[in-house]
Amino acid sequence: MTKDFSTNEDDLNKEELPQAAVKNMSEIPRAKGQEHNEDDGHDHEGHSSDDGHDHGGKERTGWKSHWDLLLSLGILTIMLVLKYAFQYEPTKWVDFAINLVAYVLAGWRVLDMAWRKAKRADFFNEFFLMSVATIGAFFIGSYSEGVAVMVFYCIGEWFQDVAVANAKKSIKALLDVRPDKVTVIRNGNAVEEKPEKVEIGETIQAKPGEKVALDGELLSESASFNTAALTGESKPDTKYKGEAALAGMINLNSVSEIKVTALFKDSKLSRILELVQDATARKSQTQLFISRFAKVYTPIVFVLALGLCLVPYFFVDNYDFQTWLYRALVFLVISCPCALVVSIPLGYFGGIGLASRQGILFKGGNFLDVMTKVNTIVMDKTGTLTKGVFKVQKVQPQDRSEDELVKLAAAIEANSTHPVAKAITDYAKEKGEVGKATDVEEIAGHGLKGKVDGKELLAGNVKLLKKFNISYPAEIEKVTDTIVTIGVDGKYAGYITIADEIKEDAAAAIKAMHALNIKTVMLSGDKQAVVDNVAKQIGIDEAYGDLLPEDKVSKVQALKDQGRSIAFAGDGVNDAPVVALADAGIAMGGLGSDATIETADVVIQNDQPMRMVVAVKVGKITRKIVWQNIILAMTVKAIVLILGAGGVATLWEAVIADVGVSLVAILNAVRIQRIKFEDAV
Repeated sequence: MTKDFSTNEDDLNKEELPQAAVKNMSEIPRAKGQEHNEDDGHDHEGHSSDDGHDHGGKERTGWKSHWDLLLSLGILTIMLVLKYAFQYEPTKWVDFAINLVAYVLAGWRVLDMAWRKAKRADFFNEFFLMSVATIGAFFIGSYSEGVAVMVFYCIGEWFQDVAVANAKKSIKALLDVRPDKVTVIRNGNAVEEKPEKVEIGETIQAKPGEKVALDGELLSESASFNTAALTGESKPDTKYKGEAALAGMINLNSVSEIKVTALFKDSKLSRILELVQDATARKSQTQLFISRFAKVYTPIVFVLALGLCLVPYFFVDNYDFQTWLYRALVFLVISCPCALVVSIPLGYFGGIGLASRQGILFKGGNFLDVMTKVNTIVMDKTGTLTKGVFKVQKVQPQDRSEDELVKLAAAIEANSTHPVAKAITDYAKEKGEVGKATDVEEIAGHGLKGKVDGKELLAGNVKLLKKFNISYPAEIEKVTDTIVTIGVDGKYAGYITIADEIKEDAAAAIKAMHALNIKTVMLSGDKQAVVDNVAKQIGIDEAYGDLLPEDKVSKVQALKDQGRSIAFAGDGVNDAPVVALADAGIAMGGLGSDATIETADVVIQNDQPMRMVVAVKVGKITRKIVWQNIILAMTVKAIVLILGAGGVATLWEAVIADVGVSLVAILNAVRIQRIKFEDAV
């Protein structure tokens, strides 16, 4: 009787989505580790073609599609007013006939589903439970109560459908940001084409107000874009010639030309949509427990209800079958766990949606739970706490000119994508041409080795010089900026210093983490003096520099051995071993690297360290609301179950309690989706 809240392409109504978006959804491969299996808690049978009751697909949420239910409610209301306000009661058969019409109008879909499932020997589901309870009420002459149970149950289902449909609107809105058409420049002419038919290397146009359809490189001198679909922030972002313009960005001012660098299905936006879709399919431990609980709980409820009806025959004087059958029916109605199996997945769905609107992508509800337990956040320095935008500050050659040292360094650094390497090559390009290196080899945690103009060249940190037994001036150990040392033919040739800038919100983010009693640790391959300087400025608890990748793993393992629950924030590529070891891997600036999205559990799209704090708080908010619903539902149901078994509660109290708890739980879960950013922070 579980309801599957996965928002895969079957759940989202394809007829309501842009056709290009739907087509692309089918082309996107599932992320690694997110394939469905038999034990993932998904009720595949519950969403078969004859189910008629999934909360995805074509939801029946409008009042026109519920005219039969509303008519039934009207008939029930009239009959009750006649009975209690005017003291008028029709004859038994007239009363039976009128209520039967109202019952069929309200419950024919439920009865149909119960019959279909019964034919498959599936008796332990909410449809069969409600059918037995309401038919039983008619059997003992409680016609209006039988109708009321069915009517209010169906109204509850209607509200559930509306809540789920609204929750899925955020996913559908994301799908809508992918344009159906794009303007391509072919043979000097501007032609409209479907985005999926545009090839890499072609030039596309984005007019003011239009969405960029494909990832590419800006050919125009400059352009201003709204990046809200990708980063969660709508403030304009100015891009310059040669910089990346990504699918989903909205062009704000002038006509811009963009050279396509990725196919439609491989764009960053498509990867983000894939991530969000798969996230809703990956269930938290709480959701999986509730799914398993419902499958065990329902048969037990049936057995207990049957026992409540029949066992008293052997122990109670003046046993009356109808009295005990009535109590059993009350027991069946109140025992329906709808409030749990609907509101809990809806709560996690809302948490994922809230996070995505803030530019934070969770790869599943399970990671929302993980973030609530985090008491230590370990962070990389470059690109996480600093901007990673390096500029050459000083060139200090030895036995050669500055230009020659820069040319040699740039030749080998051109083979690296590291921000420091880019700073050196950019600086060299401003001065002249960059040379070409051969036989380039990366030495992890040290730097690069290669040949330039027949010379053996080394470029990296001080550890690289030590590794090759090259002596160097002691004073370079005291340089506080990031430093690249150069060795030529086994001799020290000089160094280049590069400065990075700390992100504006880094210090505030660390302060907010401390307010949540979260320990902060910084690990970096940069030298200790640089690391200490950054740590002092932003208030990091512990900072370690001069680390190789394996050293970072050792540091994180040491923290885990202390019993710490750890989230690691970094680029998700170079630090893949640490990300795998941490309880939650956080990728900063996931738009910059495809591999980042694959590696991390949580992706911060806009590079802001403060979003790590938001991620923790969204997890805590979600878990708090989920547990509020669990406690509310279990408490109310336990009380009414006891009252029903004792003959105190009637079917009226049972249905009001069941539907009422479900609606309160659903409204509480929906509340997550309405939380503002300021509330989350």
